[in-house]
Amino acid sequence: MSIKADNRHLYLRVIDKIKEDIEKGIYKEKEKLPSEFELSKDLGVSRATLREALRILEEENVIIRRHGVGTFVNVKPRFSSGIEQLNSVTDMIKNANLTPGTVFLSSSITGATEDDVKRFKCSKEDEIFLLERVRTSNCEPVVYCLDKIPTHLLPESFDHKQDSLFILLEDKASIYITYAVTHIEPIGYHEKISQILECDPETSLLLLKQIHYDSQDRPVLYSLNYFRADHFSFHVVRKRL
Repeated sequence: MSIKADNRHLYLRVIDKIKEDIEKGIYKEKEKLPSEFELSKDLGVSRATLREALRILEEENVIIRRHGVGTFVNVKPRFSSGIEQLNSVTDMIKNANLTPGTVFLSSSITGATEDDVKRFKCSKEDEIFLLERVRTSNCEPVVYCLDKIPTHLLPESFDHKQDSLFILLEDKASIYITYAVTHIEPIGYHEKISQILECDPETSLLLLKQIHYDSQDRPVLYSLNYFRADHFSFHVVRKRL
């Protein structure tokens, strides 16, 4: 099993070998890897070389190390989307050939905060509709969503229990969302949300803060979406100008 018949840096060969073994199913998702002593012996490399490889694999979310317990194969994200593509959570789940669902936690109407006034360019007297939901994939909780919409943009009668707010706004209020300004924040364990999403303590979250704009460049929807990082990955295509 030695991997020394290669001219590249040794730790890079270790990385490729471990990834290859995971792809082949030698090491399965959530399965504990052999100890550092066993791995280094099997691969024919030093403990220092192995640790450098494991460090990089952890940064790439291929493995997860639990202090005092061991090293485990991380769950491969089921959903991957280009961040330049504005897809609803519903569409992301459907595109993975899975069934989207929604658990409604709460809804309320509140006064506009100072941040709301800045975001929506509204007045302090305006009211804001606040919706708290959990999005599911095949009945498994995967995204916690907190959405805000100025009430004057909503139709007089609407069903906020519709899965996609994009479709709700388009069909009931003739508001077509065309783009969003997004900020992504990786966060660790969240006392409330991680429990709602049934996350292990080691499972991180990806928070997408988004202001959505319609075809008239009006800010119409502000959303905080907490994605399970073990289920979702996002990428972006960068072009040289």
